[in-house]
Amino acid sequence: MTLTLADCFDYSTKKEVRIQSVPLGILKQCITFGVIVFVCFSLITQKRYQKKDSIISSVHTKVKGFADAHSRIWDTAEYTVPSPGGDSFFVITNIVKTEGQMQSNCSELPSQKTICSRDDICKKGLADPQSNGIQTGRCINFNNTLKTCEVSAWCPVESQTTPVPAVLESAENFTVLIKNNIHFAAFNFTKKNILPNYNVSCIYDRVKAPLCPIFRLGDILREAGENFSQVAVLGGVIGIEINWDCDLDPLRYKCEPHYGFRRLDDTVVDESLYPGLNFRFARYYKNAHGTETRTLIKAYGIRFDIQVYGTGGQFNLLELALFIGSCLSYFGCASFAIDFIIGRYNSCCCNAKSVLKYYDDRKYETIPGPSVSLAHLKAHLKFVSFVDKEDILMVDQKLKGSLQLASGPYIQRERFADTKAKCKDSHKQDENEMRLIKGRSAMLPPAWCKCNKCINTTHLEEQLCCRLEEGECITDTKMFNSLVLNRESLEYAFQYDNPLSKTPISKEHLRYYAKQKYVEWRFGCRKYMLNFAVIPNCCKTAIETCNLQTEGP
Repeated sequence: MTLTLADCFDYSTKKEVRIQSVPLGILKQCITFGVIVFVCFSLITQKRYQKKDSIISSVHTKVKGFADAHSRIWDTAEYTVPSPGGDSFFVITNIVKTEGQMQSNCSELPSQKTICSRDDICKKGLADPQSNGIQTGRCINFNNTLKTCEVSAWCPVESQTTPVPAVLESAENFTVLIKNNIHFAAFNFTKKNILPNYNVSCIYDRVKAPLCPIFRLGDILREAGENFSQVAVLGGVIGIEINWDCDLDPLRYKCEPHYGFRRLDDTVVDESLYPGLNFRFARYYKNAHGTETRTLIKAYGIRFDIQVYGTGGQFNLLELALFIGSCLSYFGCASFAIDFIIGRYNSCCCNAKSVLKYYDDRKYETIPGPSVSLAHLKAHLKFVSFVDKEDILMVDQKLKGSLQLASGPYIQRERFADTKAKCKDSHKQDENEMRLIKGRSAMLPPAWCKCNKCINTTHLEEQLCCRLEEGECITDTKMFNSLVLNRESLEYAFQYDNPLSKTPISKEHLRYYAKQKYVEWRFGCRKYMLNFAVIPNCCKTAIETCNLQTEGP
């Protein structure tokens, strides 16, 4: 078959079956309406018509406040430790101070590993990460009743007593100013959380002043569900969340920060092993004798981590088109649900007269599947029609013997009332049929022949008879001679295909159209069968040896 340019440029559409049913129609409309409501809800609430862009942010903080504790005034420089990253800050709330430390030998703090009664218990050179120095191998008095191992360290060693309440418990009244600048690169939009006309004396309140950038530390912990006095003893980590959900459309413009607070450290698991949050630092100096001395400070405090996130959106026609295109597939839910209901018919267990079978037969066409790989299907596919068999045999396997003996699935024939009535007589064996068999030539037909008119051949594909069981050959019927061997109808078929041809009609032309007539007669007008239909040996012989005379009175 020649491939033309028109074959490459065509359009195919699905064939649908319209079922006139009120219940199914109502079900379809309900599902369709539900999909429309869902699409509209998503379009409006999630603003799917907008192009989205992630936020770019920078944060700067300033903590202010004074406290009077331990006979001294604490200002910002003493209790605030800025983070190198800039998105967090640390406020000292409690301290353990060890003054006058010098490098020498002294007794270690009592513990299970350091309490001793003689020198051989202490291991010289042992540097336990949990201790304050390196053991010298001596056991010395820690106090009047207890001995511990001597260590070489900064002496005296650090005290383990944590002040309660916290030294800087009043730090809850300190305030912090958070400066947050954001930028959406896709829209070239920049904004900051400090409004041009903001009140410098305001304090953030969720209800009264939700946009104020100045926060009281005690209020931050209260919003996070914590008590400042309790957290201040051992320290902790608090998150300050700034959410920017910006609508940059001119008619619905809105871009304001929303603040949230929560505790980040796990007080259930971490507190049992590593309670709170603390670090150590030292201040060095030299005493009157010129000896290097330091003051060790163990600082407990609260770290505030500022987390900025959000998106900006602006109307975009392409995003709207993509959203609508993706939602069109949801309208197929109605067809899927109805097809599922109708498709519950099973020909193995349901009554052949049931309503579901009627719908199933109208909507679906059942065909047998290939028994070989699709790559070899075309090379081996053949369709065979026997005159004494209602349906058409499909052979899709490589022949291992005569085509007459090949097996495969059967496909229902396209029947017409007049043709079916004329062909019924060919299924009966009468006395004329028996006399015809007995009067055949003494030459024995091939073993696979059932009509006694086939010629022996070595080609397996040509070893095919018109019948499955012994009986009259189809070439002896009036229908065969009228449809296949009628010269007038064959010439008409040639002129129909070649109306302007001046070429004389040859026997080759007539034989070609005779074979085509036979295939159309026995296999119907199914295009997928015509190219793979096999003409029986007896019929092919009759066509090639017949003079193709015109029938007349």
